[in-house]
Formats: sequence, C-alpha cells, structure tokens
Amino acid sequence: MTTVDKHPAGDVSWMDLMSSDPEGSRKFYGGLFGWTFEVGGPETGGYAIASLGGKFVAGVGPRPPDQPVPTAWTVYLATDDLDRTLAAVREAGGQVHVPAMDVMDQGRMAIIADPTGGVVGLWQAMRHPGMQRIAEPGAYAWCELNTRDMARAGAFFATLFGYQTKKLEGGMEYTTLHLGDQTVCGILQMDSHWPAEVPPHWMPYFAVTDVDDTLAVARRHFGTLLAQPADLPTVGRFAVLRDPLGAAFGIFGVNEAA
Repeated sequence: MTTVDKHPAGDVSWMDLMSSDPEGSRKFYGGLFGWTFEVGGPETGGYAIASLGGKFVAGVGPRPPDQPVPTAWTVYLATDDLDRTLAAVREAGGQVHVPAMDVMDQGRMAIIADPTGGVVGLWQAMRHPGMQRIAEPGAYAWCELNTRDMARAGAFFATLFGYQTKKLEGGMEYTTLHLGDQTVCGILQMDSHWPAEVPPHWMPYFAVTDVDDTLAVARRHFGTLLAQPADLPTVGRFAVLRDPLGAAFGIFGVNEAA
C-alpha cells in the first residue's frame, strides 16, 4: 500500500469528476477500480468521495446545472497559500476561471488555465488532505498536460511551483516536472496527429493490475477505447479510455505505474 499523509505544494493532490450522471459514474468506476463511495449531504451538492481500503482516492460530483460542460476529470495541484498562487498565476500569464472559494471546512479551491489553455485545479488542504493512496491498483498513477506549446506551459508551471523540467530523450516531445527527487507529472506536445478541435487538457491515469483485463471490464460497462494499449520503455503498458459519459482517462500497468 502506498499512502500519503500530506501533499507538498506543487504535488498532484486530488482529482474529481464532474458528471452529468453521478450515480452512473459511481457505478462505472466502482466496478472498474473497486472504489466505494460516501455521498455527501445537500450541503455538498451530492459530492461523493471515492475510497480504496478506507483511504481517499478521488471525487465524483454532479455537473453544475448552469454549466453545460462535458463530463470530465479535473486534476488539482496542491498549494500552501491559494491566494499567493493565484497572484502568481496572473503574473505569469495564466487565467483564473474559478476564483478562490472555501469548500466548507475541507479546504480552499480554484480553477485556472495556463497560458496555453490547459485547465487545472488548485487545492489548499484543510481537513481534506487530498489523495491518500497512490500508485497501486485502483489509485492515481500519473497525469500529464497535453498542450500545443510544451515549452511555454513548462515555463509557466516552473514559475508557479519551482519545478525542475527535464525533456525526454528520443522522438517524443515530452517534458517531466520535478520537485527535488520527486517526479510530479508530465507535459506532452500535441502535434498534427491531434485533431485541431481538441483543446489543451490534463489527462489522469490510474494504476491497474493488468491493462488488457481492465479494458475488458471497461467494455462490459460501456467504456470505449481511445488509444490502443502500448508499451513504452521504462514506463510500461498503458491505454486511454472514455467512460460511458464521455470523460477520458488513462490506465497504467501497476508494476510500472509512476
């Protein structure tokens, strides 16, 4: 079991799904990853916390009725001072889509976009620490920003959190972001193979015991395949799927999950 008690500033600390059918989403991901859910009361808007072995792994909530946006996953980066981070976002050329707000006594959140258009959340933990289990079957494994300007996005996030950036050797245009000896996440350069209408976006990946077995389960629950399973040196086997409501996510073989 890989447990986390506290996420340092800049770490990937949480992810949640805003769904047009939260009950359907809970059924899909519960069946796929073995999650159990605690659905909050009216004061939470029906937001549910997904757990694995009694530890938090993700959230699933209803899509705001006044925001007809697609069902999608949102990745959150940890901050120790949300107001200061938002000031840095503006100074570095980013945009604040959802300003700082209190989530009861659980923490404070905001939603931003980097200068290339990738939307990501910020989370300042109070009572809710974020993900408590990672890098094991059913839990968070990795995430990356897919963008059409990798260098600009990398510079923005390095300014925001002090990341060190490392460009991947070889043919793929890919940069990893690091906090000391910890590899936090990646940035992928979108090229001509991406349809022009696909905007920059963050992609979460979850660890699984067997990629092909998980794909078979996903298909039985009406998930669809977006990117065929592939094997990358030093990374392992992975695939990208779409859940029944349209949200994209990836899976990594557990033995190689980041």
